[in-house]
Amino acid sequence: MAKSKIVKGVQKISDGVVNGYKKIETGVVDGYRKIETGAVEGYTKMEDKFVDAFLTKDGETVEEAKKRLKGSN
Repeated sequence: MAKSKIVKGVQKISDGVVNGYKKIETGVVDGYRKIETGAVEGYTKMEDKFVDAFLTKDGETVEEAKKRLKGSN
């Protein structure tokens, strides 16, 4: 079956729209992941500094203090 010029044109346009959408989707998802990772890492750093400054006992590491505080020694 031979495709008409209109069908070929419509197919080309739809391929362009789909590819454009995929690029936008990838960009948005990657951007969200970067923001999410930055927020989690920032919170973890603040949490570690707080635990180190106020909740650790002599000679205890931050990880040991967190375990102790969670009650899972």
